[in-house]
Amino acid sequence: MINIIYQDDYLLAFDKPAGLLSVPGKDKDKNDCMFSRVQNQFKNARLVHRLDMDTSGAIVFARSKEAQRTLSSQFEKRIIKKKYIAWVEGKIADNDGEINLPIRKDMNQSLPPLHVVDYHRGKQATTRWQVSRRDSLKTRLELFPLTGRSHQLRVHLKEIGHPIIGDPIYGTPKERMMLHSSKLTLNHPKSGMLIELEATSPF
Repeated sequence: MINIIYQDDYLLAFDKPAGLLSVPGKDKDKNDCMFSRVQNQFKNARLVHRLDMDTSGAIVFARSKEAQRTLSSQFEKRIIKKKYIAWVEGKIADNDGEINLPIRKDMNQSLPPLHVVDYHRGKQATTRWQVSRRDSLKTRLELFPLTGRSHQLRVHLKEIGHPIIGDPIYGTPKERMMLHSSKLTLNHPKSGMLIELEATSPF
């Protein structure tokens, strides 16, 4: 079952479970994905953006070509505001901050594709963060990516010495990666009204 958090004639929003691909993988055993599950229920659903397999939370699909074009443009122009929740390793002393580190894909690596900080060839990437809770060995953060680079949050947090708990690529694998897409704020593709799509954090 897929938890629907918003539905109308123009767009759909769901709470994607952790461990599920957004789109089919290359191997035959990776056909099960969020997109295929959504299309089983909504035949006109169209892909707009993706979440990493190990990330849970709010994900949006369009229900027409025009809506897909409008929503995709909002992502490309950074009109859509994103909020994530994460538990990271270690205790962060400051209450908030901003990470500005350029990122690129590491072409020397095989699957899964890694991304690295590269001051010469990387693309500009910015993440704002705010502490919401501290425990003795970990910190809960609210994350606001201002750019949309692949693996941006995961690479940025690893680079400052606080990898996301359970990250199978950039941290220490555990039961699940503690990263959740909690809110997307966007303009409705038809009316233009500002709407907030929220998926309650499971941690």
